This record gives sequence, structure tokens and C-alpha cells, in this order.
Amino acid sequence: MSTTETTSSSTDTTTGTEVISLTDTALGKVAELLTMEGNPELALRIAVRPGGCSGYSYEMFFDSELAHDDLISTRGQVRVVVDPASAQLLSGATLDYKDGLQGAGFSVNNPNAQRSCGCGQSFS
Repeated sequence: MSTTETTSSSTDTTTGTEVISLTDTALGKVAELLTMEGNPELALRIAVRPGGCSGYSYEMFFDSELAHDDLISTRGQVRVVVDPASAQLLSGATLDYKDGLQGAGFSVNNPNAQRSCGCGQSFS
């Protein structure tokens, strides 16, 4: 992340605790994808699930069904939703989007990950 790039955070609105940040690049790509979906009720859900080659894997998808205990933040037209169990494993993480010669895609920089696999989608 460059020093001029800002981030958006998914925040627990009851405690103000930061869960996950989005770089401007990631925020822009999510906004673009949401516009293509054409459903203003959708939010980006970021979750951690058991599995993958290192123990846990990241899951991201658009979701219109929100639970009462979800942690929700909004920046512009983008709502980011994290469930409480995933929030524990994502606290302080940053979601970025890269588009270059080596390919395009989202990546998570997670300070809670003790190790990760080569694919970048799995950690422990």
C-alpha cells in the first residue's frame, strides 16, 4: 500500500473496533463490481472459513442477507460485512486489489496469519 493510499475499515459499531481495512484500489473495484450487479441491497461479505492447505481460507462474496450480530461498515456505496467469528481472525487485516502483468485479484494482508500457503488464499 502506498503512503498516499487511504483505507476504509469494517467497524463494530458498538465498540468502534477496526476489523478489516480496504485500500482505495480495493474499494474502487468492489464499487465497480457492485454497480455491475445492479442490486443496491448487496454488501461485500468477508469471512474466514476452516479449510485450505494451511487451516483457514478467506471467502468473499456479495450478500444481501445480514445477521443481527454482523459487523458492518459503509464507505460511499460499499458496505462491508464481517461475522463475529471471522472478525477475530481478520482484526487489523487489509484487503487490497492488484491489477498487473502477473494477474489481477484481491489479496488479504493479515497480521494474524502465522503462516500462509503459496496461493495466498489460505493461512493459519
